[in-house]
Amino acid sequence: MKSYRKELWFNTTKRRELINITPDVSRCIAESGIKEGLVLVNAMHITASVFINDDESGLHHDYEVWLEKLAPEKPYSQYKHNGFEDNADAHLKRTVMGREVVCALTDGALDFGPWEQIFYGEFDGKRKKRVLVKIIGE
Repeated sequence: MKSYRKELWFNTTKRRELINITPDVSRCIAESGIKEGLVLVNAMHITASVFINDDESGLHHDYEVWLEKLAPEKPYSQYKHNGFEDNADAHLKRTVMGREVVCALTDGALDFGPWEQIFYGEFDGKRKKRVLVKIIGE
């Protein structure tokens, strides 16, 4: 069995962003030379997420509205965590959206349904953040 590891780095321009990282993960698969196995993709920050869904702008808007209803950013004073930082909402949003995805790798490609894409969800951005890609297989 072979193993491959790579970190993908992002520097978002907004506090909250969704980035389609499927092409980045596909490049990692090609670099790895692994044809059959599993791909783990996980956010390396407690205020960010990795998840799978459709790359559709209306859905992205709906995520923003829905997450903001569940864990509104402001007022900052509503959260006990917000003292040193003002990102309690980002921690909660990450919990809802998840930390990582594990995907099947078949014949050197992600074994996805027709609309599935991998996204990096940033909830406390405007600084450098990273995602881990770990591939194991043959």
